[in-house]
Amino acid sequence: MHGRVKVKSTAQQEEEKRKEREKKLKIYVAARDACFSKRKEGIFDDEALQISQQLLSSNPDFATLWNYRREILMHLETVKEEDEVQKIYVAELSFLESCLKVNPKSYGSWHHRWWVSTRLPKPDWARELNLCDRCLSLDDRNFHCWDYRRMVVKMSGVPVDQELAFTDRLIGSNFSNYSSWHYRSTLLPLLHPESPEPTSPATSPPNPPLQQLLKEYELVQNAFFTDPNDQSAWFYYRWLLGRAEREEMISCVYVCRDEERVAVAFSGPVNAQACGLLLVLDGLPQRVEWRSVHPRFKHSPVWICDFPPGTISDIPNEHNLTVHWTEKPTHRDCALYTGRSESWCRDSATDQELFRSELSVEKTSVLQSELQSCNQLQELEPLNKWCLLTIILLMRALDPLGYEKETLAHFQTLKEVDSMRSAYYSDLCSKFMIENTILKMEYAEVRVFSISDKNLTTLCHLDQLLLVTHINLSSNQLQRLPPQFAMLQCLEVLEADNNSIENLEGVYHLPKLEEVILKNNKISSLSDLQPLASCPKLKRLDLRGNPVTQTADVESKLAELLPSVTDLLL
Repeated sequence: MHGRVKVKSTAQQEEEKRKEREKKLKIYVAARDACFSKRKEGIFDDEALQISQQLLSSNPDFATLWNYRREILMHLETVKEEDEVQKIYVAELSFLESCLKVNPKSYGSWHHRWWVSTRLPKPDWARELNLCDRCLSLDDRNFHCWDYRRMVVKMSGVPVDQELAFTDRLIGSNFSNYSSWHYRSTLLPLLHPESPEPTSPATSPPNPPLQQLLKEYELVQNAFFTDPNDQSAWFYYRWLLGRAEREEMISCVYVCRDEERVAVAFSGPVNAQACGLLLVLDGLPQRVEWRSVHPRFKHSPVWICDFPPGTISDIPNEHNLTVHWTEKPTHRDCALYTGRSESWCRDSATDQELFRSELSVEKTSVLQSELQSCNQLQELEPLNKWCLLTIILLMRALDPLGYEKETLAHFQTLKEVDSMRSAYYSDLCSKFMIENTILKMEYAEVRVFSISDKNLTTLCHLDQLLLVTHINLSSNQLQRLPPQFAMLQCLEVLEADNNSIENLEGVYHLPKLEEVILKNNKISSLSDLQPLASCPKLKRLDLRGNPVTQTADVESKLAELLPSVTDLLL
């Protein structure tokens, strides 16, 4: 290897090596058995400490021996004076350094070192930091050492700005130091715990001051202009542009007089049966049974319950509902007015800043500048996938609808230059197109969701479509309607023709669904249509162009499976 000529060994030399290995193995096994025997007998003496040290010196990944060694040291704590214990543990740290030379990424050695450091009567944290510096200078991607360093920093109270300067040095010597970038992302929120501008559920947590943000952008630009194909800085850049977890809340309450049903949407998946959900009607708590929209979900963003018959079916009367989420605590009110068959109270995706943030003038200016820089880099590196993907994210942060055409073009380029991840880019593009369509639907104040002929490969954000009555998914590349589709509790018309749909699992207990158009898909058996039997108002079904239509006696079998359907197209 590496230009060295391999010297062939004779049979005699091989035999000598074999015997030497056997001899070492016998010594090792004998020492191991001696250790196991002593531990079994409860012997925690200096000899056991010495034998385990010999074994761990050659094999520092022997977890059982580290455990035995800790038992010995804890016993010695009880029979030695504090000064003696200090000397024993200092010697142990020196021994551990020799183990780390054998294997710098030994789980057992790093864990044991942390254990020893926390039990030292007088720990020397400066020594430990120095050790970390030396190890990281040899291998700046030693994750075990990084973990250990974070614990040492926490215990010793090293200032955050000092650690940030440490990452500056490492990144300055090697832009590809992913661990340093990641460490930096944990330090900035500590250094700037409060944002100078109002935070919202969809902004980065928390926002560094503008000057710090500009410094970070300059740092990553230096990195990816130096080596555009190195992913480390790009991942950090995406973190800078990223969004926080959404605030946990009740985002929508929907009540239907005809079905005497309540649907509640949350900002994320919850277990309503365990999180303390209380329904109050006209000031009186109700005993109702909450259930998820599909039996596969124990945690779901949408939960439903039914009132006893006759509770709210009286059209002349007005009813006031309140849903309390006692675990948080938070609540949401909804009024069902006289003569109304349904009512709802919700925060729109725009109100929640679900897909983009309302940016200050300063931050808009900064992101525009970043977009300009990335566009300049893209001119130099037109096929760089990291640059293309970052441009897409910047465009979405600034104006997702205004940049929709450019976003689609960049996704097409991404699929061509990084064909192995083409499916990922297709799914991500589908997600962004669905987000844009939700925004357009809300701006138009309609309950029709139309996203046909967009090359969709997946469905997402279905909890945001709880109130939709008509959905058009025609002429896409969908292969299934997933269980989350059951969140569309108000759906009346489903158009999904000209896809590749084989599975209808999500068309489950949709109480208002009347019409389903599935022309030219890949539904091949009657069992694939079984979920439709759970939709009590289904009247019209179009299955033309599906393999299932070739089944013998298909019409009579469908009549038996779906007795409510009166208009069947085969």
